[in-house]
Amino acid sequence: MKHHTSILKGKYPAKAHCAKVAAYLKETVKDDSPARIYIQGQKTRMIEDNDEPQPFRQRRHFFYLSGCNLPDCHLVYDIPTSTLTLFIPPLDPSSVIWSGLPLSPDQALHKYDVDQVRPSSELYDHLAPTRKPGSSAPLTFATKSHLPCDQYEQSYFMPYNLDALHTAVDECRVTKDVYEVAMLQKANEVTTAAHIAVLKNLKHKRNEQELEAVFTERRIALGCTEQAYHGIFGSGHNAATLHYVANNQHLQGRWNLLVDAAAEYDCYCADVTRTMPLNGTFNEESEGIYRIVQKMQEECLGMLKAAVTWEDVHVKAHEVAIEGLLDLGLLKGDKKDIFDSRTSVAFFPHGLGHYLGMDTHDTGGHPDYEDKDKMFQYLRVRGTLPEGSVITVEPGVYFCRFIIEPFLKDEKHKEFIDEKVLERYWDVGGVRIEDDILITKDGYENLTTAPKDIDEMKKIINS
Repeated sequence: MKHHTSILKGKYPAKAHCAKVAAYLKETVKDDSPARIYIQGQKTRMIEDNDEPQPFRQRRHFFYLSGCNLPDCHLVYDIPTSTLTLFIPPLDPSSVIWSGLPLSPDQALHKYDVDQVRPSSELYDHLAPTRKPGSSAPLTFATKSHLPCDQYEQSYFMPYNLDALHTAVDECRVTKDVYEVAMLQKANEVTTAAHIAVLKNLKHKRNEQELEAVFTERRIALGCTEQAYHGIFGSGHNAATLHYVANNQHLQGRWNLLVDAAAEYDCYCADVTRTMPLNGTFNEESEGIYRIVQKMQEECLGMLKAAVTWEDVHVKAHEVAIEGLLDLGLLKGDKKDIFDSRTSVAFFPHGLGHYLGMDTHDTGGHPDYEDKDKMFQYLRVRGTLPEGSVITVEPGVYFCRFIIEPFLKDEKHKEFIDEKVLERYWDVGGVRIEDDILITKDGYENLTTAPKDIDEMKKIINS
């Protein structure tokens, strides 16, 4: 595809997203009356007992339909005329000395893919004509969190539907357009540079937090001021905690470092995990597990294309894990019996991946956390993958006592696990490899380029 740099010189396609959501609403609501979409952006919120604002994070649905990352804004999309109006805060002279001049309506019109830009003080004047006696007010699609609390102000939006819009945006966000893919490529590009910086510093730091600082410096220096999520920099046994967040333990005497960290570019998230040998080379146990996880990912990637069933890909990951753990002697017995007993869940307890976009765990996956089958309980995406979706593929094998030891006490599972061999592997901690994958009609495109080949990582670490 076209390089992301040239694509990102254009405008975020807000109007195309509005049209996409409007079409979804028309198809699902089955109402031919005139309608409009209203969303309120995130408000400025103050830190409790403090005169400073909280870090700003735009409401994702608002950004999807506007491309605007400013606080205290509103949007109205008139569906019959396909007209998108953005409302931004008016100039407050008393705040200029503190914060400088805000974006003007003309500047915003030039910057964003909208038809009109007006001060937010004019929002109700814009809506008022539909409230005149005898006028037929259009149906407003909104959500409870977007409508004002005041009942008089709410009357400007009546009649309204508070049920359909949230689902419509969630479902439309699953498939990405070219501009969104370019944003994800940019986030991955910066993430790759930050992962390489960690590899280069791996043998020269003493604490997890020092390596987190290395990652953070590269991310910010390369233009991504926000982290996609709280990064995981887990060494040794800490890597067996799936969402480890302390990132403050020493590295001495530990075998590996699991880095699950990524940049966010203008509200779009990368999500990348790499497992690195702390002394520059994997020992026998770590390399054995790493190669199993590598094969899990490779075989799962080989299955990917539009309309593939994600549960089938997840099953493949477990099948490969079972074969590999049998070869190492960690598991014993019949491969099918091990699979049917779900004993492999002790070593691979999470789902294979999730949709990715403006959120790390993006919308539209329809997980079933009530599933009684432990192999699928934490699978964040269910069903078939559409062309244009972006999904993570992140198999892993972990040695977490809290998870594995109950399996060792269970008659159904303990016969399949060799405890004597297991004793050699606790210090591996956990191995995970995660890439961000664009699903195409006949295959996939890997958006992640961070090094994961063992020889390539060793060369960088030891250079």
